[in-house]
Amino acid sequence: MDIVTLWFLIIGALLILMGLLGSVLQRLPLSPAMFYLAIGYALGPSGAALVALDLKQNADVLTLIAEIALLISLFSVGLRLRVELSDPLWRLPWRLGVGGMLVTIVLLSAAGMFMLHLPLGAALLLAAILAPTDPVLASDVQIRDVGDRDRIRFSLSGEGGLNDGTAYPFAMLGLFLLGVQDAATGNYAGPWALAWAVWGVASGLACGWLLGKVVVSLALYLRQHHHQALGMEEFLALGLIALSYGVSHLIHGIGFLAVFAAGVTMRGIEHKASGEEGPATVAIGAMPLGDPAAIATDPDKAPAYMAEVVLDFNQQLEHIAEFVMVLLLGIMISGSGLSLEGVLIAVLLLLVIRPLSAFAVLAGTHVTPLQRGLLAWFGIRGLGSLYYLAFALQHEWQPDLSQRFIPLVLTVLAMSIVLHGISATPLMDLYYKRRPAS
Repeated sequence: MDIVTLWFLIIGALLILMGLLGSVLQRLPLSPAMFYLAIGYALGPSGAALVALDLKQNADVLTLIAEIALLISLFSVGLRLRVELSDPLWRLPWRLGVGGMLVTIVLLSAAGMFMLHLPLGAALLLAAILAPTDPVLASDVQIRDVGDRDRIRFSLSGEGGLNDGTAYPFAMLGLFLLGVQDAATGNYAGPWALAWAVWGVASGLACGWLLGKVVVSLALYLRQHHHQALGMEEFLALGLIALSYGVSHLIHGIGFLAVFAAGVTMRGIEHKASGEEGPATVAIGAMPLGDPAAIATDPDKAPAYMAEVVLDFNQQLEHIAEFVMVLLLGIMISGSGLSLEGVLIAVLLLLVIRPLSAFAVLAGTHVTPLQRGLLAWFGIRGLGSLYYLAFALQHEWQPDLSQRFIPLVLTVLAMSIVLHGISATPLMDLYYKRRPAS
């Protein structure tokens, strides 16, 4: 049996299995990512040895796959954040996604240099790889319903949307210090490095906001005034993701932030049109049975209808992306093996560095001790870290260090998925019970 046929059989069987058992898994105190990780490990060299995947040799392909998965995730997160940008609630994800990430990178870099005896460039690169968080991999701690204003879920979701992009300059600087000295890395290493980093963040966010505004407003105008551009919301969503990412790169912005901002902008347009009434109520409540075109062109209902259809499509893609990436992660760990260095860094990151960074940036905010503790614990590592690892391995830098990074980073990701997956349901249940009193 050739490898392509084997992959079709494995993916097909697993997708059908998840389709049949998905509701059962939702009732268990386990995240779907834990299930995918275990299956991947069982299929890999340390298990049934049906498949093998070398991260270094396949870095180009894996970078592209992880990049696409991350873009889908970021756009979906942005679409779920139905809160005005002027709302003080946004201060928490900004503090965690920018300030918390900076503290994490400093502390992780120090740990890499003094505990793992890495050179500065390698320590900084490792910190940049492991700094981004990913709440998608533990569904209990991400935004559940559009407009959810819970501080825990909103902060963790917004943080994940921001720090996948804000880690980029540090990854490029780390690669530069390791000898990858091209035009891209050089921008973040010279005397104008800070200006480039500020420009990358600002232009990425502005690009996503502008393109989201233009594309969504144009589609709504054509629908409401000319009854054109109906249907094909899936094309609109994917096109906006790709366009935001591509244009941002053209102007040297950070594309991940552009895609996240585009999702937030689409939701903002819907929120402004619908008001405080839930978008699902607005979109579905008045729709004539069997006639979606009527509401898609309604001046008051069209923004809510578009946003909800796009979100539903993107969430399905997000589930598939999560399945594929964590399955591949399990296969790669099965081949590389676990790393004692990875266990050490995972314990340090999850139990020391993440709490310290969260407590530092949340000082002075109006969060309860329980909320502060949960925000400090749920620094979940996932797709962003896998992308940055694969991205770094595309370049030529010290072979011994690059090979050392693979089991180290994969071990940290696996431990985060397992520990956060096990703890998410009981800790959030405790939070829900105590929240009224707090």
